[in-house]
Amino acid sequence: MEEFDLKHQSILDLLERTGLGGLVLQSVSNFAWATCGAASYVNTATAQGVATLLITSSGRHLVTNNIEAVRLKEEEKLDAMGWEFHISPWHAAQEGVAGLTRGLKVGADGDLPGMVDLSVEIAHLRAQLTPQEGERFRRLGRLCAGAMDLAVRGIRPGQSEFEIAALLGEEAQRRGVQPIVNLVATDERISAFRHPLPTAKELENYAMLVLCGRRWGLVCSITRLVHFGPLPDELRRKMDACANVDAALILATRPGRTLGEIFRRAQQAYSECGFPEEWRHHHQG
Repeated sequence: MEEFDLKHQSILDLLERTGLGGLVLQSVSNFAWATCGAASYVNTATAQGVATLLITSSGRHLVTNNIEAVRLKEEEKLDAMGWEFHISPWHAAQEGVAGLTRGLKVGADGDLPGMVDLSVEIAHLRAQLTPQEGERFRRLGRLCAGAMDLAVRGIRPGQSEFEIAALLGEEAQRRGVQPIVNLVATDERISAFRHPLPTAKELENYAMLVLCGRRWGLVCSITRLVHFGPLPDELRRKMDACANVDAALILATRPGRTLGEIFRRAQQAYSECGFPEEWRHHHQG
């Protein structure tokens, strides 16, 4: 079964289990998942897209306005995939999904008026990667790694965190990857802030670059640290501890394991490395 048909069938199975007549998907992430990678955003900082999907037992519907419909058809090829377009003028009142779902009991990927919130159930479906998604994820990982590699090799003492973030963002965009998270800290800011927004501070000896890159609705996260000059012993100890904890998490991540089991192994690894409380200071994954 093709990826698109497999996902469509998983939605129909969900509707049958819940006794619902349709499913509404509005978020950028869920839109990308259901369409096998299409982009429904204009504003990259919002979770909600500019088009809405409605899946029922009898059809696949896409609701949008005349501004967005052209690109969704010509570049994303969604009409060719079998989505029936419902297009409203941008300046007119849009009945949209409400008109298509009148008389139906429907679910949605959020807490929408008159609809059943199925966001958790949809998240479970998205977590089960198809072989095609696995390959796209591997490709995205290579793209993000390539962007990060060139960025860390290009930074120099004296550059501001703003300049370093610009370099990382440029390398990501050059590869068709959207840097939805682009964090930079230098020197003492690394240990002071877990999520360091870039500032005008200039790099002296030590830099941390963080990228969350998005493409095809998938997100790859990568962090790298760079030190100029001899590495202090304490920093070496922390680096080795991070590598060991990371290795423990990777080894524990196997089919059949629960997230709770994997998390407990991470806690144990932190203790073994001499940092028993470190897991409390940042979410793990």
